[in-house]
Amino acid sequence: MKWTLSQLQKFRSKGLPIDETINMDEIKETDPTIRRVSPIHITGRTDIDSTKVTFHLNIKGSLVLPCSRTLVDVDYPINVETTETFLLKVSEYETDEEEVHQVKGDVIDLKPIIAEILLLEVPMQVFCEDTKEEGAPQSGNDWEVIQEQDLQEKKADPRLAGLAKFFENE
Repeated sequence: MKWTLSQLQKFRSKGLPIDETINMDEIKETDPTIRRVSPIHITGRTDIDSTKVTFHLNIKGSLVLPCSRTLVDVDYPINVETTETFLLKVSEYETDEEEVHQVKGDVIDLKPIIAEILLLEVPMQVFCEDTKEEGAPQSGNDWEVIQEQDLQEKKADPRLAGLAKFFENE
């Protein structure tokens, strides 16, 4: 995901299509809650002119994060649309866009920007859908998790069976 400015200028008239899959395992070092990162698929196009290079990207993949309740692995899908602009000549361009980057040297590298976007997509809390997962204890000392249908199926206490007959006489 690196291009020199001379490589990009070759695509000035027709644009540069992007369709790459990259490995972003380095974001696990920045955010230790991320357990695994799937290969990230990046598609899009590039608009190139004399003052700026604009990348229109779609970033897809998934992160494995811990469930906030049970700490089991939860697969969290990522699907982000973004537009990133790199200025080639800073003084000649007035920015109205939020995401504007300056080119450092003669190379445009998208990988740090994609890492930043992925880190911003990590939610504060994520919950697993299945409560029967191995990380959540289902019973303990004098307690157990019961489902609603278990409550409905429970039979009456035999010590109170005589009370059921009390209402039958009326």
